[in-house]
Amino acid sequence: MTDTPVSPTSARAARDVRVVVGRLRRRLVELYDNRELTPSQTSLLSRLGKDGPATASELAAAERVRPQSASATLAVLEERGLVRRDRDPGDGRRHLVSLTAAGEEMFQGGRRVGQEWLGRAFEDRFTDAERRTVIDAMALLERLTTS
Repeated sequence: MTDTPVSPTSARAARDVRVVVGRLRRRLVELYDNRELTPSQTSLLSRLGKDGPATASELAAAERVRPQSASATLAVLEERGLVRRDRDPGDGRRHLVSLTAAGEEMFQGGRRVGQEWLGRAFEDRFTDAERRTVIDAMALLERLTTS
């Protein structure tokens, strides 16, 4: 990081993106039937749904939490029948965590509800030109996250 101040437009863009993404995330979480899962449980479930099977230590690193925290969270998800642990076929000393059918159903159901709500909101509240502007802005934000 440098000590050079950012321009007023950069500061405003940063603030506006942070605020809107936070609001959008909260709205999507409201729609998601999480069956009283904590945010960390929901996050691990989502990561497994998106990225597929992983070890507990890989999940901890991806979530930026201690391995002990990830293991405790996974234990609850396993107890609820949402994840399972299987021996890694490539290294029998390790276990891979993956979604069970119930976990996959929960992940896909929440994803589908959020997608439907967001798609309907864009259809009802935005013109085609505005939707194209959002698509262009998302490409820019994607570039920001991959640099």
